[in-house]
Amino acid sequence: MASKRYRQGIFKPKNLKKFIGTKAVYRSGLELKFFRFCDDNPNILQWSSENVVVPYVSPLDKRVHRYFVDNYIMIKEGNKVKRYLVEIKPYNQTKPPKTKYRKKQHLLYEQRQWAVNTSKWDSARKFAKKQGWEFIIITEKDLK
Repeated sequence: MASKRYRQGIFKPKNLKKFIGTKAVYRSGLELKFFRFCDDNPNILQWSSENVVVPYVSPLDKRVHRYFVDNYIMIKEGNKVKRYLVEIKPYNQTKPPKTKYRKKQHLLYEQRQWAVNTSKWDSARKFAKKQGWEFIIITEKDLK
């Protein structure tokens, strides 16, 4: 059952020619805001949701897993066209967890998540670079 704390659903793009894929599932209000930005921005030429898959090795079990990157975008920047893999995260999840005033169980969970996320992001950076793209992480600070 989905948590009621998070905004989740299926986004219906208005500009269907720009959207790549069959559906855009958002898992947070931040993702929904980004989807709207992509759909409405005339400089975004193409975008997709979770259809670029990057293999990564989890530091927890040393096995290869599949990372479904949140978004792919093709954007016109001046007279150039650039491509990005985009991860949408709350700002506090883009920094290592702080140990001060944390319950041990919660801190361990955050440390495991941080280890997995950094492994995913390192793999996504390498994957994007091979494609001539760039990997970026967007937070609520970027979506104002």
